[in-house]
Amino acid sequence: MLTTEEQADALRAAGLRVTSPRLAVLRALRHTPHADTDTVIRLVRAELGTVSAQAVYNVLGALALSGLVRRIEPAGSPARYELRVGDNHHHAVCRQCGATTDIDCAVKRRPCLTPSETHGYLLDEAEVTFWGLCPACQASPSTNGSSGPNHPRHQEGEP
Repeated sequence: MLTTEEQADALRAAGLRVTSPRLAVLRALRHTPHADTDTVIRLVRAELGTVSAQAVYNVLGALALSGLVRRIEPAGSPARYELRVGDNHHHAVCRQCGATTDIDCAVKRRPCLTPSETHGYLLDEAEVTFWGLCPACQASPSTNGSSGPNHPRHQEGEP
């Protein structure tokens, strides 16, 4: 985990100004990996007070473009953001509650998979999403397969 000063240095190295909203977004993602935009907005507002949703969207876009943040988009789910970048890891997503967990690449090299055909592309990354039920949803009785209002939403690392 990077300290706030290390995150400020990373922003500068990426050619970005160090601002309170940018640091707050990085802190939010440090504490809540795979957060969606609404979650990041809520966490940033809890820390800084009044911050527009557009400002957080702009920060997330700039951080993703600079390579400091990775944007993942599991099918049928809102975009999620994480600080773990550049290692070609994958994700497991719960079909019921949306919990997202990192899965390390098994072969430890990029692009991690061998395609049947490259069509002339120089491939350097494979993005894989594994789908299933997380341990909490496996243990929770469900009648319709949806999370419902009383389902305990959780992030990586929480029981």
